[in-house]
Amino acid sequence: MKAAVLRGLNQRMEIEEISVSKPQGREVLVRMMAVGVCHSDLHVITGDSPHPLPAVLGHEAAGIVEQVGPEVHNVKPGDHVIVCLTFHCGHCEHCLGGHTHRCYTPEAARGAEEPPRLYQGSERFEPFMKMGAFAEQILVHDSGVVPIRRDMPFDRACLIGCGVTTGFGAVVNKAQVRPGETVAVIGCGGVGLSAINAAAASGAGRIIAIDTIASKLELAKTFGATDGIDASQGSVVKQIRQLTDGRGVDHAIECIGVKQTIEDAFGMLVKGGMATVVGMARFDLKVELPAIAFLNERRIQGSMMGGVRTTIDIPRYVDLYMNGGLKLDEMISCRRPLSEVNEAFDDMKKGGLARSVLLFDA
Repeated sequence: MKAAVLRGLNQRMEIEEISVSKPQGREVLVRMMAVGVCHSDLHVITGDSPHPLPAVLGHEAAGIVEQVGPEVHNVKPGDHVIVCLTFHCGHCEHCLGGHTHRCYTPEAARGAEEPPRLYQGSERFEPFMKMGAFAEQILVHDSGVVPIRRDMPFDRACLIGCGVTTGFGAVVNKAQVRPGETVAVIGCGGVGLSAINAAAASGAGRIIAIDTIASKLELAKTFGATDGIDASQGSVVKQIRQLTDGRGVDHAIECIGVKQTIEDAFGMLVKGGMATVVGMARFDLKVELPAIAFLNERRIQGSMMGGVRTTIDIPRYVDLYMNGGLKLDEMISCRRPLSEVNEAFDDMKKGGLARSVLLFDA
């Protein structure tokens, strides 16, 4: 099969012919139909997120089941599926406690002594997020494979596998935004736009989009933002205070993952407000927060994949899209074939697009 292979940091991926193993145990072989291009993949390319090389990146995937291992019972060949990176064992304290997204079980990957899932002769490739979706086929643990209705378009379905689930879930599952509350969303890429969409669906009274790119701020309005702040025009905390007559916001959803924006998210809160950090930060990043603010009961929390419960939430997000409540059409800025994967990352670095999608029938 064809796959985009990353062999060195800050290098361009090359389309190579590699092999994929047959499924065993709880593994599922999925024919890729569409995969989103996410910033988490870029972090591997730049070295901000350490990962073994050579690797096949890509983790925001939708496709059709081709084969299943003998222990698989939740999907069958021919099923249309979304593959979510929150693979889980089903029997640890996180899984039994209803937090499968925290599991990250080693059972989801093959051991070093087992034949690799992806290989080229004697060389083995490391699939990013145990997926490696920049390839015509992926071999994954069945816990992340969710069957969906057949009338759901693949190019929109793939977005639910990561970005949409991360942003939407951060608002409804983690922040638990209530009707009438004021929400600020920092960063209006795919994750941020999904957070804005969720805030609107939750009945937020005011939704403030924050970005440095005017076109993204304009796009945010179509997802439900009531106001926009250009972060390049000075302190966003001061701008938030001015916009809210000194009050601040009940919720700040940080979707970038850098020191300044995380600290700003905390700084713009009202007394008793909650900052939810969604953005993927460098592993060595540290933030500084004023301790006195905790006396005002300001809070900060992390969010991993929007607290997703894959078999429950993902079909609901699909239905929400099909019923007009989840905006996915507007999120796709560009569609490209796998051969143009590097160009998709070039677009991402320029910063003007919401989401690019790679199509495998293009």
